[in-house]
Amino acid sequence: MSKKALIAMSGGVDSSVAALLMKEKGYDCVGCTMRLYGNEDAGIPKGHTCCSLDDVEDARAVAYRLDMPYYVFNFSDDFNEKIIDKFIRSYEAGITPNPCIDCNRYMKFDKLFDRAKVLDCDYVVTGHYARIEETPDGRFLLKKALDQSKDQSYVLYSMTQEQLKATQFPLGGYIKSEVREIADANGFVNASKPDSQDICFVPDGDYAKVIELRSGHSYPEGNYIDRTGHILGTHKGLIHYTIGQRKGLGIAFGKPTFVVDLKPDTNEVVLGGNEELFGTELDVSDFNWISGNAPTDSFRCKAKIRYRQSEQPALASVLPNGDVHISFDEPQRAITPGQAAVLYDGDTVIGGGVIRRS
Repeated sequence: MSKKALIAMSGGVDSSVAALLMKEKGYDCVGCTMRLYGNEDAGIPKGHTCCSLDDVEDARAVAYRLDMPYYVFNFSDDFNEKIIDKFIRSYEAGITPNPCIDCNRYMKFDKLFDRAKVLDCDYVVTGHYARIEETPDGRFLLKKALDQSKDQSYVLYSMTQEQLKATQFPLGGYIKSEVREIADANGFVNASKPDSQDICFVPDGDYAKVIELRSGHSYPEGNYIDRTGHILGTHKGLIHYTIGQRKGLGIAFGKPTFVVDLKPDTNEVVLGGNEELFGTELDVSDFNWISGNAPTDSFRCKAKIRYRQSEQPALASVLPNGDVHISFDEPQRAITPGQAAVLYDGDTVIGGGVIRRS
């Protein structure tokens, strides 16, 4: 009897080819799309986001072509609560969240696993560019994709051993151009479809607009200050800013000036030069050790503090409260509370967590 797989299909080329590869391996496949958010209602152009009606039809067309049953699961209530509401709370607290990581954690590898069990599926399959390997002692490793330019292991750091055991990433050994060639050769309607933007519920990248509309709140102006507390001007509300930001400050200083800190308690935005953005030390909370066991001693590794960054040499130490302290060999720019810090041993993800406000 063949194994059964639930394929998460976004309507894009990656998940469509993942479905095809699983079918070719002999799996009994069921396609599904998670309905998370009504993009058209938010004014997001079609073809540039996930979860639109066009995406559902593209996914349905591929599932039909592959002779797969296909479902649409409405997870919008959970998405609003666990992803969008958290996104708003974070910005209100002067923290810059990564909702794509939360979506993977709470939607793809939580809610979707629940549906897989109901449908008696052995595996959940996605189009992520990452790899899973089983060790001789029965543990599972999360590893970087072969295509380093598309690697998504950073956003998957929260996965557990149980989840890794029941997940497959068929694209982990492919490069993006090969995936598009496979889709084109099989006549998929989305073979040349552009990749979606990262944050599906933020139209045109205007985070503040989404927060104001969703929360129904207005956010008061406050002071721009420097590191010494000297007032430099007036900002338009804390939610408009994030660490490292240069554009949109609304004030000219005669030299490059950046947001170097946010102070939600006093509603102040701290500005400074580029050199003030660099640091070597940070603490990480809510840390997930993929092996399931935290090390007892400090250890050398590489770490990254944003998705598009290459890993940097560092020393990691577990603190008494379970947080992890990371000390980089070289200063890193714009260490941002709310973003993820992920540790690597070569191509293997050790684990990761959320950067705390120091």
